[in-house]
Amino acid sequence: MITRKRFTTVLAAVALAVPLAACGSDEPTTAAPEGETNGAAEETTLVLYSGRNEDLVAPLIEDLEEATGVSIDVRYGNTAELAAQILEEGASSPADVYFSQDAGALGALSQADLLAPLDGETLELVPEAYRAADDTWVATSGRARVIAYDSEALDEAAVPDTIDALLEPEWRGKVGFAPTNASWQSFVTALRVSRGEDGAREWLEAFRDNEPVSYENNNAILTAVNEGQVEIGLINHYYWYKLAKEEGAESLRANVKYLAPGDEGALINIAGVGVLASSQNQEAAQALVAAMLAEDAQQYFLDETSEYPVIDGLSVTDEGRPQLDELQGPDIDLSDLASLEATQELLTEVGLL
Repeated sequence: MITRKRFTTVLAAVALAVPLAACGSDEPTTAAPEGETNGAAEETTLVLYSGRNEDLVAPLIEDLEEATGVSIDVRYGNTAELAAQILEEGASSPADVYFSQDAGALGALSQADLLAPLDGETLELVPEAYRAADDTWVATSGRARVIAYDSEALDEAAVPDTIDALLEPEWRGKVGFAPTNASWQSFVTALRVSRGEDGAREWLEAFRDNEPVSYENNNAILTAVNEGQVEIGLINHYYWYKLAKEEGAESLRANVKYLAPGDEGALINIAGVGVLASSQNQEAAQALVAAMLAEDAQQYFLDETSEYPVIDGLSVTDEGRPQLDELQGPDIDLSDLASLEATQELLTEVGLL
């Protein structure tokens, strides 16, 4: 395991390599007149396609610019749509780095040979379960799927803790979900991996027949639960914890319940990052990935977005919130969540997308 001191040294060395790499790239260079500098470091700009919401990560991006010494041109969008855009752009993509809301979209790009291998010392910072089998992407934070519930309408004991319990008639028309959300679609992919195509279709059709309520995203679901519009909703954990920090947990009508260990609904997914193989700024892009795993950035995810850090040495302090290594999701390799297109086709076929 790489030590913190050693990592700091590595990150510093990588950062110093950025201007050298810029001078050594295929881009034409012009010698500066005697007595002047050409400002190569200042001119390095990375294009970052971010499937992470701007409200969540924009301050972090500013910190990363300072840490790496390069400018970052961020293009925000839906995780799946940005992945599809990169697949269409291929080697001509202007993106240097892809910042994803889930492992599935990263896996789709990896399978298309559009991602470059990451530095080994960067990868060593993160447990194997949270990085690609082929070393082309790595987690930057972890998130758990949970059920948000209306605490004025339900006792916690009455809230279902398995996805099959959601199919009971008592929950007809009472469950919120976000069909276009990357995390929901990753859950469906996990369902396909775990139960096979027929098993996943059977569950989805039963879920559809129970008349769930569609929302645009996790925030909209949480708002609906908190306002008593629906009794329960399927969201990522951090939306509730972030709102609880902002408004006080005691003031919220919504609460959260973790699903049973091993249930597909308890999927532990990641936000992660990969470097485009076509990038002409490989060293700078690799430095950006390393900076996302430095302690300051990981502390940002812990404090500001209420996600789980993925490096050693940091832990959550929220009352009643389990640590990442205490969560028990389904036994699924995140690298197997790459078949996003097949998931979207299935959701369309059953009328949920």
